[in-house]
Amino acid sequence: MKVDTAIAKFALALVLFGSAALITLAQQRPLITEDVEVIKPGSIRADFGFDFTQGKTFSVSGLKGDLSRLGVTTLTFGLAPNVEVEVGGTIHNSLAISQRGTNAIPLQLKTTNSTSDTGDFFIATKIKLRSETDRLPALGVRFGAQLPNSNQTRGIGLNQTNFFFTTLASKNVHKLRLTGNLGLAILTSPTELFSQNDVMIYGLSGVYPLNERVSLVGEINGRLNTRKRAPLGTESDSEARFGARIKASGLVWDVSALAGFNKNSIKSGVSFGLTYEGQLFTPINK
Repeated sequence: MKVDTAIAKFALALVLFGSAALITLAQQRPLITEDVEVIKPGSIRADFGFDFTQGKTFSVSGLKGDLSRLGVTTLTFGLAPNVEVEVGGTIHNSLAISQRGTNAIPLQLKTTNSTSDTGDFFIATKIKLRSETDRLPALGVRFGAQLPNSNQTRGIGLNQTNFFFTTLASKNVHKLRLTGNLGLAILTSPTELFSQNDVMIYGLSGVYPLNERVSLVGEINGRLNTRKRAPLGTESDSEARFGARIKASGLVWDVSALAGFNKNSIKSGVSFGLTYEGQLFTPINK
């Protein structure tokens, strides 16, 4: 399925959601598309999740299989009324290898049918630039870097430093919360010296609250290569998520189904997670 077709179908699904009441604005999981809203100054939000996916292809190592992402973690700190800082990544990636192709880099796998590694972490800053009005959406920006924490010889990480910048827009349409992201990522080429690929990154999400405890969520999020030939490891990649958030026991629980759209994307999967938000420190008053 082409990305354009997927976006059109997702937009139609959002329309069919109908109209809806305000949601918990700063909540993220299980969505990747970033809402404009930030958490309160002095607060901390901790997200923790597990993804189980099928049919993921790693073009640089030539490996393909079922990827489990254990401990998909993000810590978000509210620093000012319109600024938050995020740190996150995956604690443990595990790949059950179903197919081995040509590898473009040397590999050191402990077994022939599986491999595992730590994921690459990131640090990012989000700034809310303006609040929503009756006619216009809330606007913001988010920028940061992905850090080289993985070991490329394990076959499922690239151990590269990448940079990204996105513009954010969010709008309530009755109960339905719509959010769009559009930006640029500078990806270092893992196999070509002094080379990079500047790709477009995008996201479109919707959140529809059924009641005070349960909300339906959905998105399509990914990156789009604009070159005729993308360096290995920087190809287009996108996936859709559809699921629900449930408030219970002082936490927000989430579950979602995943589907990929590009050649190297996952084929399908499921995601589970939880979110806790609390007060970390008391902001200084002048």
